[in-house]
Amino acid sequence: MANAENLGSAFAVIQSFFTHHLLLSIGLLLLSGYFLAILVAKIKLPEVTGFIIAGILLSENVLGFIPHHVASEMSLVTEVALGLIALTIGGEFYWVKLKTMGRGVVIITLIQIMAAFVATSLGLWLFRMELPYALLLGAISTATAPAATVAIVQSLNATGKFVDYLYGVVALDDAGAVIMFGVIFAVVSAVAGPQAAEALGEAHASGTLLIIGEALFEVLASVVLGGLSGFLISSLGRRKRKPNEIMIITLGVVFFTIGFALAFHLSPLLTNMAAGAVIINMGARNHRIFHIIEPLTPPTYALFFVLAGTELNLSVLGDPRILLLGVVYILFRALGKYGGVMLGARIAKSPPGIQRYLGLCMMPQAGVAIGLTLMIQASPFGAYLLENNPAVLDDMLNIVLISVFFNEITGPPVSKFALVKGLEMEE
Repeated sequence: MANAENLGSAFAVIQSFFTHHLLLSIGLLLLSGYFLAILVAKIKLPEVTGFIIAGILLSENVLGFIPHHVASEMSLVTEVALGLIALTIGGEFYWVKLKTMGRGVVIITLIQIMAAFVATSLGLWLFRMELPYALLLGAISTATAPAATVAIVQSLNATGKFVDYLYGVVALDDAGAVIMFGVIFAVVSAVAGPQAAEALGEAHASGTLLIIGEALFEVLASVVLGGLSGFLISSLGRRKRKPNEIMIITLGVVFFTIGFALAFHLSPLLTNMAAGAVIINMGARNHRIFHIIEPLTPPTYALFFVLAGTELNLSVLGDPRILLLGVVYILFRALGKYGGVMLGARIAKSPPGIQRYLGLCMMPQAGVAIGLTLMIQASPFGAYLLENNPAVLDDMLNIVLISVFFNEITGPPVSKFALVKGLEMEE
């Protein structure tokens, strides 16, 4: 008994040591995430799953090395990671690439995004989730995790029209999801936020329209700010700069843009995505800007996803309501994704194999979905919810994480089945 008590005391001292030294905590998060990512890779799961599991193990609810207040002190990592994610996604809006993808890919992408949003929002609302939060989760549900599907394509050395459509849709999907989320988040935060609540106290329809107008102005202002930032990065990077100079310039502008957007209640996601789109379309050589900052993404993303794991409150998984809403989210999202791809493919008169099987390749969901959820928590609207309705933040994050766990485990084998069947129908 004495030995057990001594061991427990020693463990408590170690926990306290990590709690009071932030750099130790960051090092522990990175290393544990790295080793867990290696382990899950051996069973053919994506590394992001390992990062999340590492975060869960280190969290306050399991080993207790990273309490919630320590994780919250690392919110800067979340903001930086989201900025880099948005900038990279913006880089997918290369006009030359968009033209080569064709009308069919665009139609399929738009319809499946709208179908997933409507189906998931409606499903959650029907199961008694408040409409603003159902809409936010509906917007988050539109995001997919293309990495797992792309890895399967490469492992099979697959080629053909099915693969061309698949690559085209997954390339546009997350960019479209971020736009959808940005618009919905701006509207919901304006309508449900504290300033809007005061304005709505007058209970005038015109007041509601004014608030929605302000939300749309917020979206427009975010895009304009991002456009200016992208123009600045592209202009400064056009000269014969060294790679380290370009990295300094790019990160400086990105950090400034994130800070400016947060200070003036704009959307950091939309600003940086607009910046990425402007950069990539101002010159073909601007591809090197994204290549130069690429080495920064692995440690940033690793820390970002491990922190996401620390946010999972395992105790709520015993809550039947959260489990029910998680199942509803998964089922209605799957219905929207599959049905949306099928409808879009039929409207675009795509081949039968694409109509029947492409939707099954859109099930995986991971990084972007978690990032969008954490973005809510890091926003002024999240701070308002933390004071007035803190439970809803935990509910939303855990619903998304339940979906991520389920879809990251079941998504790859389903995608492989669909890919094989889709290619067989081309023969």
